[in-house]
Amino acid sequence: MGEDDRLAAVVGLAQGMAAAHTAPESWRAAALGACRALAGNFAALSVWERERGRLRVLVNVGKRAEDEEEFPEAEAYPVHQFPEITEFLHERWAGGGGPNAWVETARGPAAGTPGYIHQRVAALRRRGRGCCVVAPVVLHGRAWGELYVARATGTPVFDRGDADFATVLAAVVAAGLAQTERLEEARRLAFTDALTGLANRRAVDVRLEEAVERHRADGAVVSLVVCDLNGLKKVNDTQGHEVGDRLLERFGSVLSLCGAMLPGALAARLGGDEFCLLALGPSAEDVVGAAVELCRRAGALELGEGVACGVASTGHDIGPVHDARRLFRLADAAQYRAKAERAGLPVVAGREGPDDPVVRLADETPPPAKNERRRFRGRRARDR
Repeated sequence: MGEDDRLAAVVGLAQGMAAAHTAPESWRAAALGACRALAGNFAALSVWERERGRLRVLVNVGKRAEDEEEFPEAEAYPVHQFPEITEFLHERWAGGGGPNAWVETARGPAAGTPGYIHQRVAALRRRGRGCCVVAPVVLHGRAWGELYVARATGTPVFDRGDADFATVLAAVVAAGLAQTERLEEARRLAFTDALTGLANRRAVDVRLEEAVERHRADGAVVSLVVCDLNGLKKVNDTQGHEVGDRLLERFGSVLSLCGAMLPGALAARLGGDEFCLLALGPSAEDVVGAAVELCRRAGALELGEGVACGVASTGHDIGPVHDARRLFRLADAAQYRAKAERAGLPVVAGREGPDDPVVRLADETPPPAKNERRRFRGRRARDR
């Protein structure tokens, strides 16, 4: 491969990673780009999980063996089977040597000997591969993992030039991974409440739309618990906003704990003193049970005055739910009634049959404009 071809391969790899929208897509683009650039027939990207002492495979591409999945859930190898991950990738590099790639063959070491080859040699033989090049991936100044490209038995063996080129490709992969991390962090922040660490209103809106679509498609149960934390204003006025923030954080932890009772539930802060749980799949009664536990734990908090909690679920008699806004209005109406009655337990929309007052309140109140707060503040003021 000439210099122009190699430059084009580097550009293609970088562009492929830049076009990825998720971390797995980025991993796949990295492995595919390296495999093509080095004329391999198989490639993998693996991460060194220091806390678990293992090398975990993130993606396998190209001609995979029967035991190799594209995105494996459980393909990992103890570091002691590949001690170069700590010796060569970390200690030697930290001692002044560069994080250079090396080549191994089914018969033993070739260019750039790391000092440990028996596990890789056995793997090459077992999977019908003649050679491989292993390139350290260094991210944020420390060994992150490795890029692995192999060729089939009977094809030309990688040489020193290929190993040097693999080192360059690994640096490009590291830059792409750093960009992916930044994008992932930006997405996370866009959907996270800064104070509590819970999901925010934007995340709820997106997930609720998806959940209602799923409900309309196959009847999956969608449930929404809307909560209004009582006593926050009093705490802010008498003890200061720092103490009020601590109350919000503590209630956020309680909400997260109760949300864990519902597999896959999303715990979120909608804004101010309003929170919610969104569940797709668990039964309506399981959701009510989690809401009851939430009220109990909130009432036991040192600060605040408990929580007003409303529940709306397609598993109850609330009529058809064709869009996310109606389910939100039902849960909000139930929460409004819990607040008005100072209820110590959640109020559940649809519990009282077709003429349930919560359902009537939600359906009779004019719907808010798009993006407007779905609250019943006007009704609440008139009812005082």
